[in-house]
Amino acid sequence: MAGVWRCMLPVVVLMCVCLWGSTEAVGGARSRPRPQRPPPKKPKVDPIDLTPPAQNIDIQQMTGTWFLLITASKCSYLINHGTQVEPTVMTLTHSSDQTLSVSTKTRRNHQCWEILQVYDVTPTPGKLTLKGGRPELDTKIVIGETDYNSYAIMHYQKRGKITMKLYGRSVDDLSEPMLTKFEQLAEKQGFGLAYLFPFPTYSHCGVVDQNHVINCVPTC
Repeated sequence: MAGVWRCMLPVVVLMCVCLWGSTEAVGGARSRPRPQRPPPKKPKVDPIDLTPPAQNIDIQQMTGTWFLLITASKCSYLINHGTQVEPTVMTLTHSSDQTLSVSTKTRRNHQCWEILQVYDVTPTPGKLTLKGGRPELDTKIVIGETDYNSYAIMHYQKRGKITMKLYGRSVDDLSEPMLTKFEQLAEKQGFGLAYLFPFPTYSHCGVVDQNHVINCVPTC
């Protein structure tokens, strides 16, 4: 009889181990972990929304002529042809409370061209919109800093990519402090010195004949 118990003991022990190690509850139902809710998605923030406009910007004081002095950009065209940029001048006219008329004159293949555009004024002072053919092609514009009389730093965003431009009221307005300020702000946007492209300060276009005017109103 003792021999029989010795034979049965390993079987009993094995059964206990199997029962205690089972993941099945009474009735044969297998316990499962509760499904975890995915974490809420963070709202998408455009890079330009992290760039506040100048405080109490006065659009009326932004009107007039601005000469493009430096552009900070990772645009492939500028990276490949940055030494071939042409003198560019922009004229702003406050046509209504809701819009700002923009005339940009530049030279291409030794010919002066004028591009006409409209910036829509947004409810946020210092923020503008240049409408594209579709909403995803809109260009968001922020007037980052300006003193109205000598310089203006403007940010442009299209398809999530930022471009910064330094304008001056005259071609002689590029002072060392202004250049340093622009370089510091550009660096915060990820533009090192390799992505800064100075524009010529001479030989700007004057009157352009109608055959070389590109009218981008309302969109191009």
